[in-house]
Amino acid sequence: MKRVLLYLNSLLKENDTIVIATSGGPDSMCLLHLLCELKSSMGLKIIVAHVNHKLRKKSEEEAVFVKKACEKNNLIFEYMEILKYNDDNLENDARTKRYEFFNQLVLKYHAKYLMTAHHGDDLIETILMRLTRGSSLKGYSGFKKELAYESYTIIRPLITETKEDIIAYMQKNGLKYYIDESNFSLQYTRNRYRAKVLPFLKKEDPLVHHKYLKFSEELTNVNNFLERYIKDLLENISDKKGIKINELKKLDKFLLKKVVEYTLSNIYIDDLFLINDKHTNLIIGMIRNNKTNSSITLPNNYQAIKSYNYYKIVKINKEESYEYTLKDKVTLPNKMVIKRVKKSSDKSNYTIRLDSTKISLPLKVRTREFGDKIEIKNLGGHKKVKDILIDEKIPVEKRNNIPVVTDSKNTILWLPGLKKSKFDMETDQIYDIILLYEEE
Repeated sequence: MKRVLLYLNSLLKENDTIVIATSGGPDSMCLLHLLCELKSSMGLKIIVAHVNHKLRKKSEEEAVFVKKACEKNNLIFEYMEILKYNDDNLENDARTKRYEFFNQLVLKYHAKYLMTAHHGDDLIETILMRLTRGSSLKGYSGFKKELAYESYTIIRPLITETKEDIIAYMQKNGLKYYIDESNFSLQYTRNRYRAKVLPFLKKEDPLVHHKYLKFSEELTNVNNFLERYIKDLLENISDKKGIKINELKKLDKFLLKKVVEYTLSNIYIDDLFLINDKHTNLIIGMIRNNKTNSSITLPNNYQAIKSYNYYKIVKINKEESYEYTLKDKVTLPNKMVIKRVKKSSDKSNYTIRLDSTKISLPLKVRTREFGDKIEIKNLGGHKKVKDILIDEKIPVEKRNNIPVVTDSKNTILWLPGLKKSKFDMETDQIYDIILLYEEE
């Protein structure tokens, strides 16, 4: 582990604060031991982050083990239990929750580094899996030794070492660790590569992990060069609405693919294992087709959206639907309000006048529902709300937040700012309700 200690010595400064992800297994306990070797001489502040996934019988025992190790070495121990998994992909959901916890700790302690115990074998497995399932240049490079975020950097100091190196170090120093028996189950893809492919590669060359590290670094350099070119390109064909579709269609096949991969990598950063060729090809197909508006669902609640002449990736807010009872005033998530006023001379679609004897109270304000129709004033028939939003060129990502005003029987009376129904009264007719839609 001399190589790792030399690297840590060159990286760390006195009084640095480090969050280290520690499971209790040989890899993380090895890294923790190495950091403790430097703790006193450098005045390091070490926060040990342990996640109990509640999936194995020994989980509680491992948590106690890591906590005692922290007490022995005078380290801060932070603990989290995952009590519920929401994703069909348990591994993905667990990883997401882990890193949310780690990020919270980094912010809490103003840490400079988040360290994980990924090693050289992990890198080989990651590269092979991504080559098999399809990815991008960035994805094929596996993961970086150092990954800088805005306020901290993820560091993987053991990337130059193998699992065998780590076990040997732990045994030589008489250090205790726990083994996760699920690591041997061939149910998991990574374990199959670990059990069947890695032994063959290491038999061919015991230092094969160094070759894969070099491969990873070479791909990273190529990708960085390409990303700088794409970044400059996008500055010329983008604005606040997104990337211009008509400009994307002018690009050759290779460059278009790299632009799409670049937009995905900016979203998923170190989660590129969630993205593969299928997502990239679907987005390229969406950009090239003649549909005015379309979208593609992506992992972790994102959507790739084509809205008229623009392409972009947006976060889906699963809590965006709402329904309010309207009495005097309702404040909406889009920072607009619908309120009752005593009088108004406005005749635009931002104001509606209603006769309470012709509708059913109370009034409701909600988000649109599948199949919504409105009987538009002076049109003489119903029209789908979806078609109105298309006609009005409302961006795809904003359509689910458009307010719909109904009576208690769910009859649509008004699409504030867009269309009024036949229930809107003229200023010289009888009405007793005036509603105004405006900024808060």
